[in-house]
Amino acid sequence: MTKPRARTRIQQKNSEAILEAALEVFSQHGFRGATLDQIAERSSLSKPNLLYYFPSKEAIHAALIADLLKVWLDPLRELNPQGEPIDEILAYVRRKLELSRDFPRESRLFANEILQGAPRIQTPLHEELKPLVDEKAAVIAGWIAAGRLAPVDPHHLIFSIWATTQHYADFDVQVRAVLGPGHDPFAEADSYLTTLFRRSLTPAG
Repeated sequence: MTKPRARTRIQQKNSEAILEAALEVFSQHGFRGATLDQIAERSSLSKPNLLYYFPSKEAIHAALIADLLKVWLDPLRELNPQGEPIDEILAYVRRKLELSRDFPRESRLFANEILQGAPRIQTPLHEELKPLVDEKAAVIAGWIAAGRLAPVDPHHLIFSIWATTQHYADFDVQVRAVLGPGHDPFAEADSYLTTLFRRSLTPAG
């Protein structure tokens, strides 16, 4: 069987330019509002040239989502069952907050897809996200059973971490408008969320 040819430097550069442009367009307009013409214009490539690399808008979106899910799920994968429970969870909170700070467009891309009913990512949601969340929820449940964490619902704890960290990416304009100038939303959120989750998860006594 013949192996596929490795991409040239120019091909790799063009592919990356398309994905970068698509990320900007999709995060602003959502999948339905985005067009191949918008992506081609932003990537400084012709539409036929774009279609040489990706046969459709769906293919571009799928490539972005695949990369995004890996980045998004890696911090949860790093939750160590052998670690100190509160430290592990706080580290996860911090990593999720850092992702919101460093990858706001990716967060909005994912949020837009979910708000539309996740029509294009049902398979990864069920085959990648759910098993991983169930696995880590079982770890958290074990810590609770051992008296190392205060009793909480493990799945809803994870949902709360997603909600409180990704808010700073998805609603960045609102956050900055409310806080006003002179504030660093992510530094302040780091301090606040660390205190919030430490207090709620520390066992009584």
